[in-house]
Order: sequence, then structure tokens, then C-alpha cells
Amino acid sequence: MQNISGSDPTRHVSIAERLSLYARLVRIDKPIGTLLLLWPTLWALFAAAGGMPPIGILLIFVAGTFLMRSSGCAMNDYFDRDFDKHVKRTEQRVLTSGLIRPREALIVAAVLALIAFLLVLPLNRLTIGLAFVAAFLAGSYPLMKRFFAIPQAYLGIAFGFGIPMAYATLQDTVPPVAWLMLAANVCWAIAYDTEYAMVDRDDDIRLGLKTSAITFGRYDVALVALFYALTIALLGVCGAILGWGWPYALGLCGAAVIAAVHVWWIRGRDRAACFRAFLHNTWFGCSVFAGIFLQTILQAR
Repeated sequence: MQNISGSDPTRHVSIAERLSLYARLVRIDKPIGTLLLLWPTLWALFAAAGGMPPIGILLIFVAGTFLMRSSGCAMNDYFDRDFDKHVKRTEQRVLTSGLIRPREALIVAAVLALIAFLLVLPLNRLTIGLAFVAAFLAGSYPLMKRFFAIPQAYLGIAFGFGIPMAYATLQDTVPPVAWLMLAANVCWAIAYDTEYAMVDRDDDIRLGLKTSAITFGRYDVALVALFYALTIALLGVCGAILGWGWPYALGLCGAAVIAAVHVWWIRGRDRAACFRAFLHNTWFGCSVFAGIFLQTILQAR
């Protein structure tokens, strides 16, 4: 293996090493981001289909979720490259540390976004139109922490936009329940990404960035609990509109217990505990999906 150290660490790197660096850029080794996009997309696919969606549609959305999250990571690192070098948790990212060039990150982001867009071309016009909105949301999110007090809300829209797209694909319309489910995802994103932001709060204050953890101040734990509660409540209303019963309620109860555990973990604002709670949110999304899956499968019989 060739040495990639020196005055220009981006030179004299083999193709295999370069691909490995790109894999690190898009966080293939850290799947939590993909999962947090995937769960709400799966909620909507099974809800809109009233059961198991067509396998081709399911594969398109799963692949698209992975590609758009990966593209978003590359864009995020491009925009944050000058900030990340001042944060201990991010100073070793491949772009920040100089292992790849900024233009490479942009190329990787563009290629992945293009592949994701090509995946939706066989779908209907409404879905294709929404795909343009989704691409804009994903590409612009990294800038929000410079301007908005709660960029986590914008993240929730970006991470949950698979919801209206799923309904558009399967029903050729986006009913009110889909937007309500998206609102629930926004509340969930504010809860889990505030936990994430609590890890970097001191660094973000020093760098002049804006996050919900900074905006909420000493009420951060209470407001995380509130947004978890709003998520459960809004998802409960979605279930009532769709006429769902005990299987879905069981899934929501499981999610509520998981949320309570998270609030307990972060009560002392310990960085490791906050990060642990953030990572554990995949089980919140999974619990909601388990309730939807069981409900729709039983209804379909």
C-alpha cells in the first residue's frame, strides 16, 4: 500500500484507497443516518400500500434512501469543512483532514444524487416532481445551521420527504395523512438531532453555529421529551385517520417506552449518553414500523 502522508495527502493514492476514502466520506461505516431516513420511508410505503408494497418500488426507495443520505453526507462535509477541523469529533473526517479535495466531495455528491434521480424516472410524474424538492432539501440542509435557530426542523423535512414521495408513487396523490406523518417525522428529528447536537454544543457555540441544543438552552431535555411526545401523538392521529387498531398502538407504545429511556439517558447532559440516545433512535423508528407492518399485514388478509 502506498504512503498517503506528506505535503499533499491526496496524491499517489491507489484506486482501492481512494474508494475507501469515498466510503468514509459518505459514512458507509456509520449506517445510523440511513436508518433514520429509511424508517419513515418504510412507514409511508406500507401505509400507502395497505400492506407489502410492490418489491420493485420497495427496492427503489431503499436504494434511493441510501444514495441520498450518502450524497447528503458528502455535501455536508463540503460545506462544513472549515468548521469540522475545530471540532474534536469531526476533525479526522477525510475532507477536513485533507485526504480528499473539496471538488472530489462535490463530484461524489453529484454522482450519487444523479443515480438516485435516475431510480425515480420509471415512477409517475408526481413522484419525479417531488424528487426535485427532495434533492433541494438534501443539498441545502447543511447551510441551515448558519441561519436558523432550529435547523433540526429542516432536517426532519429532508429526512422525511420519502413519506410524500411514497404516497405519490403508490396512490398518485399525497393525502393529508401523509403530511401529518411528515410533521410527526419533523418532531422526531428535532428530538433525536437535539440529542446529537448536545454532544457538540460547546464547539458549536464557539464556532457561532445554530442548533436546537443551543436554542433550547437549559430546557433542552424537557423539550426533547416534548417533541418525542408530539411525535407519538401525531403518529397516533395518523393511525386514527387510517382506522388502525391494537397492532399499531402496540408499536407506538414500544416507541414511547424507548423515548422515555432516551430522556432518562440524557438527563445529565453527558456527551456519551446523548450520543448513545441518538444512535438508539433506530429502535424508535423500528418500533413504529413494526406496528405499521403488523397492522397492514393483518388488514390485508
